[in-house]
Amino acid sequence: MAIRIKARGGESAEQIMRRFKKLCEKEGLTKEIKRRAYYEKPSERKQRALRKTLKRIQQQQAMKMAGRPTGRVTGRANGRVTGGRAGGQSGGRAGGQSGGRRR
Repeated sequence: MAIRIKARGGESAEQIMRRFKKLCEKEGLTKEIKRRAYYEKPSERKQRALRKTLKRIQQQQAMKMAGRPTGRVTGRANGRVTGGRAGGQSGGRAGGQSGGRRR
């Protein structure tokens, strides 16, 4: 994973450094360096991965509870997306819901 930068004509040292930093960030090198700055035991690594997974699952559940689409289309009927809310409700005040903010 060698990163090489060649100076372009009339390019200053600041511009070269900026391009180099962007490439390092794009390659994930800076994130890797920060991660390896301190030793992390395998058990700690597993716990961190588990916390990350649980957080992602909780966010997905929160989005489902808010009625937001999860990015998945379950089916199409006559050009309309189906599989959203139960009973074909489109949200809003249908079914006796008040117009207040959701929390």
